[in-house]
Amino acid sequence: MSVSNTLKKTGLLKSAVLIAAALASQNALAKGVTWEDIENDANTPEDVLMYGMGPQAQRFSPLDQINKDNVHMLTPAWTMSFGDEKQRGQESQALVYDGVVYVTGSYSRIFAFDARTGEKKWSYSHRLPEGIRPCCDVINRGAAIFGDLVYFGTLDAGIVALDRHTGKVAWKKRFEDYRVGYTMTGAPTLVKDQKSGKVLLIHGSSGDEFGVVGKLFARDPLTGEEVWMRPFVEGHMGRLNGEESTPTGDKNAPTWPRDENGELVEAWHHGGGAPWQSASFDVETNTIIIGAGNPAPWNTWKRTAKGDDPRNWDNLYTSGQVGVDPTTGEVKWFYQHTPNDAWDFSGNNELVLFEYEDNGKTVKATAHADRNGFFYVVDRENGDFIKGFPFVDKITWATHIDPDTGRPVEVEGQRPPLPEPGEEKGKSIEVSPPFLGGKNWNPMAYSQNTGWFYLGANHWKEDYWTEEVNYVKGNAYLGQGFRIKTLFDDHVGVLRAVDPVSGEIKWTHKEKLPLWAGVLATKGGLIFTGTGDGFIKAFDEKTGEELWKFQTGSGIVSCPITWEMDGEQYIGFASGYGGAVPLWGGDMAELTKPVAQGGSFWVFKIPNFDKKLASR
Repeated sequence: MSVSNTLKKTGLLKSAVLIAAALASQNALAKGVTWEDIENDANTPEDVLMYGMGPQAQRFSPLDQINKDNVHMLTPAWTMSFGDEKQRGQESQALVYDGVVYVTGSYSRIFAFDARTGEKKWSYSHRLPEGIRPCCDVINRGAAIFGDLVYFGTLDAGIVALDRHTGKVAWKKRFEDYRVGYTMTGAPTLVKDQKSGKVLLIHGSSGDEFGVVGKLFARDPLTGEEVWMRPFVEGHMGRLNGEESTPTGDKNAPTWPRDENGELVEAWHHGGGAPWQSASFDVETNTIIIGAGNPAPWNTWKRTAKGDDPRNWDNLYTSGQVGVDPTTGEVKWFYQHTPNDAWDFSGNNELVLFEYEDNGKTVKATAHADRNGFFYVVDRENGDFIKGFPFVDKITWATHIDPDTGRPVEVEGQRPPLPEPGEEKGKSIEVSPPFLGGKNWNPMAYSQNTGWFYLGANHWKEDYWTEEVNYVKGNAYLGQGFRIKTLFDDHVGVLRAVDPVSGEIKWTHKEKLPLWAGVLATKGGLIFTGTGDGFIKAFDEKTGEELWKFQTGSGIVSCPITWEMDGEQYIGFASGYGGAVPLWGGDMAELTKPVAQGGSFWVFKIPNFDKKLASR
């Protein structure tokens, strides 16, 4: 019998043909940006093709034309307004390809600007329905690009693919019901499954504060069709190729309690864990690595067996980092930063992939600065804990991370207690960091020059108390009240350089207002970030000395990028204040009230740069 006949008999030939057709379709799609372009993004400074500036999300550029000696000469090359009245919460990181800047804006919008002149080539404004429920402003953090399509998420729990040349819709999908609280705010990620050879579009969901079950999705980037879905609450069922696949973890969900009737408690059905930040991708191990959000509700006692200690109930797979198989969507490994999270510390902050030497051995790790105030180094091949240390001051909820177990050593009395009989709310306690975190979503950068991480952190605290809560579709599902307060008189924000090997804080720069912008590191020895009062700033990577600043007219809560064009280096970022701080920030909301809202994109370069002089 021929090989062909054997394959026909077993059905393998049909599968092989389908796979070949799918790969051919993807190759046809990728006549613009290819997977190889995306994989090499960190090393090709003429483009910025990925959130995080490469699969490892290091936000480090090999460009050094702009450096410590000449950064003071940076001057605006152009700026463009996002227009109309939707001027708030511009948290985007832009992409650059083929002379075009692609940047998302608040209210589910995206713009394409000529990278040389700023001329608007096209824009797309998603038509949002009534009843969207974004917890933390109407923000969007960025797009993805593959072939001739640009992708971004929408506040009505959708994702849209647009022709990069025209802005016309190629396809759009709604992945969940926005009326119950699902949204999408993070930038999608492209990965290539090393087993099948297929490129996948990866995105998560938002909505923990409304009692959703967080989900991670893989899609065919050509059609938008779902390949798999993985929920991030233990015991919930995944999907593969449109069919139920496997539960996440143990199907009996033993880390979530049951009531007196043996049924899983209400919280399990609405358990949170949303992966709302963007994924990183470890090409070598073929692993998607992403953070899982806080459990729902915030009230720790609602996720605990009656009369028991909450620390006995981990509520997997929330408030941690997850390694996911791109072929099947199965969980490969999981490490939890905050078991039975009582403070909304979540675990969504970016996972940066890096390597370092330890006693002659190369350690391949993830780096994560958590909202709980601790910096984590985790083995990215298996999720094993390596080390954890504080990166902000005056942490009150835990003394340290146990070096043997990788679990936090909690301080007694720092979980908000239940109300006394007859009371509507529990006794207020003071906790630091607050739920907005030692560091929130704003991504840090890793410098290949120094081996240090650079992050925008905050020093603040909060009053916290429990309240009664029951799930109601579309309503906030918290069960805790709070008010954020200042911790120090002279500052809230701190830009810090952190050595991930020693755990040392190498330098600190203070800011009066909270820091909510991403960070960029360059080979030129510079660290760029933005401030709440509207400045884009550059610092010396080794000393923290402020070398340059420019006022943009509105607070900056976006991520800077840099690229090379026509032999010159450019710096670009969005300006426009908003996000969670003015909505949820208590005393911080009062502090930042004078900051003007806005919506614009700024590009800088050194004017009349002498290329001959620079090459000497």
